Amino acid sequence: MLRNTSRRRVVMGCAGLAVGLVLMLAGGLYFLQRFYNGEIRRVSGALPGSGGRPPASGRGENWLLIGSDRRPDVPAMGARADTIMLVHLSGRGDRVSVIAIPRDSWVPVPGHGTTKINAAFAYGGPPLLIRAVEQLTRVRVDHYAALDFGGFVKMTDALGGVDVTVVKTTHDPKYNRTWHAGRHHLNGADALDFVRQRWNLPAGDLDRVKRQQAFLHALSAKALDTRNPIRMDRFVRAATRSVSVDDSVTSGTLRGLAQRLLRTSLTEYLTAPVAELAERDRQSVVLLDDDGVAKLFTAVREDRVGDYVSRNGAANTVDTVR
Repeated sequence: MLRNTSRRRVVMGCAGLAVGLVLMLAGGLYFLQRFYNGEIRRVSGALPGSGGRPPASGRGENWLLIGSDRRPDVPAMGARADTIMLVHLSGRGDRVSVIAIPRDSWVPVPGHGTTKINAAFAYGGPPLLIRAVEQLTRVRVDHYAALDFGGFVKMTDALGGVDVTVVKTTHDPKYNRTWHAGRHHLNGADALDFVRQRWNLPAGDLDRVKRQQAFLHALSAKALDTRNPIRMDRFVRAATRSVSVDDSVTSGTLRGLAQRLLRTSLTEYLTAPVAELAERDRQSVVLLDDDGVAKLFTAVREDRVGDYVSRNGAANTVDTVR
C-alpha cells in the first residue's frame, strides 16, 4: 500500500485520466474561476441518461478518467481509450483510490456483445464507455474527465521533467528504446515512451498500467513541490488545455474537489483483479477475476476500499516499476 501523510503529495494521480485536472486544482485554485476554468473543455452529453444505471450510493464520489494515446495518423472518430481508471473519493475524505481497468479487459459492452472495454469508447464515446464500466462494476460514475497523452508531454516539460525508477532493464522493440535498471529523469517525449511500453514487460499491459501510475505519481509530486510561479503557470495551462470533463462539472465542483483532495491523507493505486491473459477472436485480451472484481467494487460502493486493501494487499507499488 502506498502511504504518504504529506498533504502536499496527495493527489488523484490517475493514469492518463486527467490527472492534470487535479494537479491544476492544487496548483491553480486561485485562478480556477477565471482563466483556468475557462480553458477546460466541457463535453455535452458525456454522461449517459439515467435509465438502467446503478443508483448513487451516497458514499463518496466516483470519477471515470480516461487517457487517449491518439496519434496524428489515427482519426478522432474511432479512437480508443488507452487508459481507463475509476477514481473513488471516500465519503470520509480520508483516502483516494485510483483503480485501473485494463484497456484489454474482455467484458460485455451494451449493444456490442463481449469485446475489449476500450472499444466502447470507439463505438459510443464517453456515454457508452461509462455504461460499460458501470455494468462491470455496478458503481455509479458521477463525473467524467479525459486527457490526451500529448498533454502529458507538455505538462512534463513545463515542470522540467520527472523522475521514475525501473527495477530491471527492458528493451521496447516497438519504440527501439532500452530502459536500464535505475533512476530515470524523463522529459515529455521520454515520458510518452515510458507509459506506452507493453512489449517485453513481464505482465504486458498490466505492467504498463503500473508504469502509467508511477509516472503520474511522479508528475503529481513534482507539480505539488513546484514553487516557481512561471513554471506552475505553464503546467496549469498545459493541463487545462488538454483536459475535457462532462458538462455537469462547474468551477464550484472543481473547487470542492480540490479542497477534498488537499485534505486527504492517503492515495492508493490498484488494478481490477485479473484472472489471466488470454486470446479471443485472434487478439490478446485480459480476463478479469469475476469474484475479485465483485469484491473490490462492492467495497467501492460501500466506501470500504481501505478494508479491501487491508484484507487483500492489493495496492500497486508506484515508487519502482518494471
